[in-house]
Amino acid sequence: MKRKIIQIDEEKCTGCGLCVPGCAEGAIQIIDGKAKLVSDVYCDGLGACLGECPEDALTIIERDADAFDEHKALAALAKRKQQEAQSKARLDVIAPVTGGCPGSASMAIDRKPQAAGESAAGPQASELTHWPVQLHLINPAADFFREKDVVLAADCAAFALGDFHARFLKGRSLAIACPKLDEGQEEYVEKIRRLADEARINTLTVVMMQVPCCRGLMQIAQTGLSRAKRKVPVKAVIVGIKGEVLSEEWV
Repeated sequence: MKRKIIQIDEEKCTGCGLCVPGCAEGAIQIIDGKAKLVSDVYCDGLGACLGECPEDALTIIERDADAFDEHKALAALAKRKQQEAQSKARLDVIAPVTGGCPGSASMAIDRKPQAAGESAAGPQASELTHWPVQLHLINPAADFFREKDVVLAADCAAFALGDFHARFLKGRSLAIACPKLDEGQEEYVEKIRRLADEARINTLTVVMMQVPCCRGLMQIAQTGLSRAKRKVPVKAVIVGIKGEVLSEEWV
């Protein structure tokens, strides 16, 4: 049958993922770094996702397509959410050093302040105060997040910005993520909410690269905080690919 359905221009799509939560039926997913229509039967053709795309990569067209099946769409969405919940449950269990992956074990790192007069020309001390840092692996209930200023940084940011530790990490707790390549971003949203409500963090600084796909990191942060009972001040930092800070402002 011929009907209205979403079409995605992959040349325009940056894989930012902003369209994914805009589709209540779960018809769109990020696959291999691009937004994809998972199945015709999951798309109702109403275009609720159109306004979320910063690149105008989504349009509504009319073509031969299988009829929209609400029951199949909701069943697939429920299954996906169940899988994400199971993944979240596994990741929230902090593996002991004697079992599981030792690299996932939660630990605080005691950092001694740099001595007065110590040469800045020598090796620069790390400002990282805890482990792990990947957003999938962190436990929002860990003491090193409680009532702290937190940085949520794009994976690439610390490599592009030479003084990342001194400028943004010192005195703050860290979580890192990639809004383009990471899966299970609904889990990310829930962890941001828990940082606000359970860890009662003071502020959240979101450090993003200037590339369009990185805007999804702010979307994750703002969605998570919008679901929280507490209000947390948010700062947006944009880093250029040449390593300069392009903008820094409270939003």
